[in-house]
Amino acid sequence: MTPPGRVEPVALSQVGGNVAEVVARYPELGRLVDLEAAGWSFIHRFDAEGVDRVDAFREWPDGWLDCLRVRSATDAMALRSAGGDPPAMTWEKTGGLVEVVGELLTLPAPDERTAPRLVLGAALRLWTPGGWR
Repeated sequence: MTPPGRVEPVALSQVGGNVAEVVARYPELGRLVDLEAAGWSFIHRFDAEGVDRVDAFREWPDGWLDCLRVRSATDAMALRSAGGDPPAMTWEKTGGLVEVVGELLTLPAPDERTAPRLVLGAALRLWTPGGWR
């Protein structure tokens, strides 16, 4: 078992067990397999009882980043962030795993004309004695 707090990117097939058997038992997890096939990377967050949540991300050119956090089949959140400092969120979706991943898979690439570009939120800049961060 991985110690609590440890983070390591792994392929879904490395988590343990046969992926086909797991998807047969929990069909909604097939959406994560779809993301992996589309080039996503996964990080499994562990607590003392095992996997607490799964985080996934896809990096695009020019600093764009799509992110996904899954806590359960009914609790998932995804967002797209534009590159830059501070990063700016241009798209967000919350809901069930199947619904959220479905939206991610249909989201246009950042360089496509129909991709979301309006900034919904941006991280605040913080002043420290060394300057603004």
